Amino acid sequence: MTNATPAIVPFRIDIPQDLLDDLHARLAATRWPGELPGVGWSRGVPQAYLRDLAEHWRTGYDWRKHEAALNEHPQFTTTVDGQKIHFLHVRSPEPDATPLVLLHGWPGSVADFLDVIGPLSDPRAHGGDPADAFHLVIPSLPGFGFSTPLAGPGMGAARMAGVLTGLMARLGYTRYGVQGYDTGSWVAPEMGKQAPDQVIGVHVNALITFPVGAEGETDGLTETEQRRWQSMQDFNDGYLQCNSKRPQTVGYALTDSPVGQLAWIVEKYKELTDPEDGLPEDSVDRDRILTGVSLYWLTGTAASAAQVYYEEISAAAWSDAASGDWSADASDADTWSADASDASDADAGDWASAARGTVPTGVLVSVHDVTIRRWAERDHHVVRWTELDRGGHFLAQEAPDLLVGDIRAFFGQVR
Repeated sequence: MTNATPAIVPFRIDIPQDLLDDLHARLAATRWPGELPGVGWSRGVPQAYLRDLAEHWRTGYDWRKHEAALNEHPQFTTTVDGQKIHFLHVRSPEPDATPLVLLHGWPGSVADFLDVIGPLSDPRAHGGDPADAFHLVIPSLPGFGFSTPLAGPGMGAARMAGVLTGLMARLGYTRYGVQGYDTGSWVAPEMGKQAPDQVIGVHVNALITFPVGAEGETDGLTETEQRRWQSMQDFNDGYLQCNSKRPQTVGYALTDSPVGQLAWIVEKYKELTDPEDGLPEDSVDRDRILTGVSLYWLTGTAASAAQVYYEEISAAAWSDAASGDWSADASDADTWSADASDASDADAGDWASAARGTVPTGVLVSVHDVTIRRWAERDHHVVRWTELDRGGHFLAQEAPDLLVGDIRAFFGQVR
């Protein structure tokens, strides 16, 4: 007797009202900590800013409005290799459109892509060329949003990629592209490695690249690359340390306190958007940020979404890093990775695979990214490289026009 293939089930977001009432009550009852005067954002999110944003979340933000906006797009769930997957599936009106997977990162969600769905799926209606149309599959990564619960430990980038290539096969797509940022930029190349005959191209932004300890690999870096490499080493990685080393422990606080969850996420928007010295809402609409935060809160996925950091930055990788294979400062090494070839042998995997990808890859670099070209080309078959003069980490929300334009140009090249 063979097991039947799990069904693809239509899905609609419908958060129970009692969860929204509970959110509002918790926001009203927030226990606020003390704060040192005059420190601004240097030690975390300032209380005055967070109080104002939390009050807007409680009294001004309309979840039902944004829930309805998400529900304008067809959504489904299915189970692949034991993992429940939630996804938007937006088919283009153009019959010959190219299938394309869009992968979010942390602290992101499927809501990140709301501003690019129309232009990518129906360019004709948005002043574009219908030849650039895409059928879009936009999954919540395992452990994020409605793709829960996690099937078990070990759900790193490679296993996520296996689940998602399985999803595309179940949908009947035999040739398709993949685009991803942040966590999605780890998963997208893995999909190309696992299904090179199906994936026609991989497009990434907010890609992290690493040295591997090779002689001379930091020699001759351009001034811009030197600045990026220094930024990587100087980066305040408090959230990274917590997510990667104690995701369950930090999850208790974030799942119990909506203001804690809000601060944990909005700080990333402050640090990683363009302009860097602006407020988060200078780059991304305040309600769009709150929609993302609400998805984490209402689905209770703070801990499960953080697990991918634990899987990718494994105990073995941290141990190698602390030995300082390439970094003169052990604390810097702890922050990023040691010898990638050693770390990739760890059971849980590593941020970058030792095997170079063969699928054509396009790399889009915003002004806030720390991507270094020679290291990207070492790991990926890069055929297109674009440097932007604006936009930050959350490009689909900050500058959707730039992201759409480069996706179209890249897949026009490799299609």
